[in-house]
Amino acid sequence: MTVTEEFVEIQTPTGPMRSLVSRPSVGGKYPGLVLYSEIFQITGPIRRTAAFLASNGYVVATPEIYHELEPAGTVLAYDQAGADKGNANKIGKPVTGYDSDARAALDYLLSRPDCTGRLGVMGICIGGHLAFRAAMNPDVLATACFYATDIHKGSLGQELQDGSLGRAGEIRGELLHIWGRQDPHVPLEGRVRIHAALEEAGVNFQWIEVNGQHAFLRDEGPRYDPVLARLCFGFVLEMFHRRLGTGGATPAESAGISNH
Repeated sequence: MTVTEEFVEIQTPTGPMRSLVSRPSVGGKYPGLVLYSEIFQITGPIRRTAAFLASNGYVVATPEIYHELEPAGTVLAYDQAGADKGNANKIGKPVTGYDSDARAALDYLLSRPDCTGRLGVMGICIGGHLAFRAAMNPDVLATACFYATDIHKGSLGQELQDGSLGRAGEIRGELLHIWGRQDPHVPLEGRVRIHAALEEAGVNFQWIEVNGQHAFLRDEGPRYDPVLARLCFGFVLEMFHRRLGTGGATPAESAGISNH
């Protein structure tokens, strides 16, 4: 399906959160997804990921995760300066702000007449950690985390310990973790710690490790692995289709659509 895009402002307790909304161009009702970006916010690769998800039958909201710290529309470059700024912002925002943002984005999707009310989340890098925390909301049915940083260290936000791993038992939906074994940001001991905590908490989760580096999903730069990206997107879509169901155009909206 082709996709339409628009930017909206979602109101949060810490101010307006500019967000990209991507959805199928054919009218109808679709499950809702929150997509969390890397530390660089809504870059070209993130925008294309949102479009890909939307084209598979979802209404996708991609928020600017540093909306309190950066002017609306800020996109950090994929260079050292951008990484330094993004990492500084990561710990410059309280965890409570990330959590209230998640609830606001989910509520926004629920308020849309084109959303079925069935919700999922996906995140990449820091976004994987934010997706992990968003999954603690009881109405999130499925969550995909790509090489989620800092969960094993508890180092998200201003707090000395963000408590994410200790709250794993609050996740009620299905969780999918995908990791690159050559990712230095989440080494083996970190992955083992996360896996053990999920097992102990009784979370319904899938765990996939591939031979890939950090950012192997990003379709820009030397670490991109198109074959792994395609394979892993398959796992993500399988879970979302199975747990969130499908949407689509109503008969009236579909009338007159040509196959030519």
